[in-house]
Amino acid sequence: MEKSLKGEKLVLDTSVLVEYIVKRAPYRFKVEKLFKEAIKGEVELYVNPITLSETLYVASRIYEAASVPNPNEEALNYITWLKGRINIIEITEEVAVKAGELKKTLHIALPDCYVIAVAEKINAIPLFKRIEKEMKPILNKLKELKVKFLDQIQI
Repeated sequence: MEKSLKGEKLVLDTSVLVEYIVKRAPYRFKVEKLFKEAIKGEVELYVNPITLSETLYVASRIYEAASVPNPNEEALNYITWLKGRINIIEITEEVAVKAGELKKTLHIALPDCYVIAVAEKINAIPLFKRIEKEMKPILNKLKELKVKFLDQIQI
């Protein structure tokens, strides 16, 4: 079931941000539309610095694998481009503690816990590309935490 996100605040995971730079990615059109909606003020997009770091690294690797000249420079350009469309939420001690608590209970990747912790702090929806293997056993808990995946949304 797809849910419209107009008027929502979303905290994006690295997987969502990277989906945009892979031309044939299955959800690229949704991410592209998200960015367009953000520019128009229809949705508010957020990331935390850990997601930004992870995106820089993954984007650089993707550009390198695609034989793009200067992959790190392209990745940095992408980060700069993103910063015109998303808000960066600083990680406070409160968010760090919450992410640690989520890590203990959910047993998922720590950067994913930061996405959820930031979303909780600003009353937003944590958005991931897809359900990862480690998330399958805890889908009910993730649903309680308002986690959404690209295949569950419409824009």
